[in-house]
Amino acid sequence: MPKIAKQLSAIAVSKLTSVGWHAVGGVSGLALQIREAQSADSNAPRSRSWVLRVSIGNKRVPLGLGSYPQTSLSDAREAAKRMLDLVKQGIDPRTQRKEAKSALIAKIAMSKTFKECAQAYMDAHSATYTNDKHRKQWGSTLKTYAYPIIGNMLVADISMRNILDVLNQPVKGKDGQTSGGLWQTRTATAERLQGRLKVILDFATVNQYRKGVNPANWSDVLATQLPSPSKIKPRRHHPAIPYTEANEFMKALNKVSGISARALEFLIHTAVRSGSVRIATWSEIDFKNKIWRIPAEHTKTKEEHRVPLSEQAISILKVLPKGSNEDYIFPSPKNKPLSDMALSEVMRGMIERGELKTKAVPHGFRSTFRDWAAETTAYPDEIRKAASGHTTGDETKKAYQRTDLLEKRRDLMSDWSSYLTTCTNKSKRTRKNK
Repeated sequence: MPKIAKQLSAIAVSKLTSVGWHAVGGVSGLALQIREAQSADSNAPRSRSWVLRVSIGNKRVPLGLGSYPQTSLSDAREAAKRMLDLVKQGIDPRTQRKEAKSALIAKIAMSKTFKECAQAYMDAHSATYTNDKHRKQWGSTLKTYAYPIIGNMLVADISMRNILDVLNQPVKGKDGQTSGGLWQTRTATAERLQGRLKVILDFATVNQYRKGVNPANWSDVLATQLPSPSKIKPRRHHPAIPYTEANEFMKALNKVSGISARALEFLIHTAVRSGSVRIATWSEIDFKNKIWRIPAEHTKTKEEHRVPLSEQAISILKVLPKGSNEDYIFPSPKNKPLSDMALSEVMRGMIERGELKTKAVPHGFRSTFRDWAAETTAYPDEIRKAASGHTTGDETKKAYQRTDLLEKRRDLMSDWSSYLTTCTNKSKRTRKNK
């Protein structure tokens, strides 16, 4: 070990000005290093820092202890003593510093807020949203209800109590008065919010930003604290026209002009969701084989759905002006997809004109179709479900069922179109009404 130099006082250290190493005593190897100023300005102050020169292995190395006067003389001596103790134990302080720095960087990287995780999740799953409205709803719900309460919290610190604070937050009515908690007064919104909180915290757990049970899980967690949504308010189904009135409705609809009316007709004959109709392009239609191939990104199941087209559905398409393959089949006046309200406006107009007496919405026709198929035909359940674009059977059954039952569904859809236009079931698979 080097010889211990004369122990300088804090005042004596403050008077050191010459460039070089100045041993300050008190700890062997501790010195104040003074360097020339980096600036070309001759009046710029020289840099001063504490350095402990110590032998590690067979090599003498300098260990920085901070700048002067930010680090005082007494603090530098204490730090130097701790460094020497580590060296005596066979520990290289440089390695320890690197490990501590790496651990800090890793900790910072893993310290994510709920808002950061939510944004990362939405970015990673942007392709799975069915449309712009769905994408905006995701972010809007979180921004309105979750971010003000847990947005800036680290996901590692979020507990069940925090989730309950979000789901039970007071809701103000139009008069500005509090009408109750979110879970009780806006149950459908709160239920969707709970599902989104869950998947975001699942995302955080998989990425190792948090550990333990997901506090937004319904079963075994929130179910012990909140009443079931079904107990608060019965689920409201989309109002639908009874299948016994479908033929009369189609006669009235056929007299309505406009691209939105034709889109609604096509939707009813194919029994698909309105979003798939509104964004359908001519490239999806195979006129030769009478098939509409809906791309996976345009379906709720995220799987391609082949729709067999009846003669009536084909005839609707043939009267429309056909553009290029990438053009929309049912474009808006600005050559963009029809809005989600366009088809509803057709039905609203028919109600106002007295052409439709039953209050219903376009999506309700999927129920109309399912009721008709279930009550008046003998088609198997899996064919009826497949026609609606639903997954059929359990996992084992699906593993062996390699076909989408297209040809069997073709008969079903042909019968449906015949029923819509003639109000009679022509198929031999028709049940006799009791």
